[in-house]
Amino acid sequence: MFAQLTVLLRITRAHLILRRYFVVNGFDGALTILGLLVGFYMSDEVSLFSMINACLAVAIALGMSGITSAYYSEAAEKQAELRELERAMLADLEESAYGRAARMLPFVVAFVNGLAPLLFSLIIMTPLWLKYSFAGLAIAPVETAIIVAAFVIFMLGVFLGRVSGVFWLWSGLRMLLVATITAGLIYIVTPSA
Repeated sequence: MFAQLTVLLRITRAHLILRRYFVVNGFDGALTILGLLVGFYMSDEVSLFSMINACLAVAIALGMSGITSAYYSEAAEKQAELRELERAMLADLEESAYGRAARMLPFVVAFVNGLAPLLFSLIIMTPLWLKYSFAGLAIAPVETAIIVAAFVIFMLGVFLGRVSGVFWLWSGLRMLLVATITAGLIYIVTPSA
């Protein structure tokens, strides 16, 4: 199965699409959870349990949104590409390697697209869970989770820098700047308790 998937990804050059979806939706998930955390930081009355539930609900919604939106859009695009290629070649390609790739690829893209925001959201939420599970743990859960979110966003920038050949530190700092501006906007716009 894995060998077949590798061949199909190579045929369609879909690994580039997967990488793009993983970073874009991973960034969306990290930035969204960061926004929630900044909102919680400014609110004195939100319990840790409520924070975890809200973050988890948003992470699941982002994952489901990523899965469904990617599946439907990729399935439509791949079917259109297959039909166009069939018209150009005057042949039925449903059972060809390309036809199998056109059917399988939307599932793979949808999985990656949904997994990325869910995965990064869960990583960022780790300090909240640790504090909830071990009440005596000497960490400030929201502040620590904000730091984890900033680190995740920075690392996504580093990854993009490596892909594009841009200096990794500059690329990471650029993504971190976006996160800082976002947090600043939330801080300015949201009334504090």
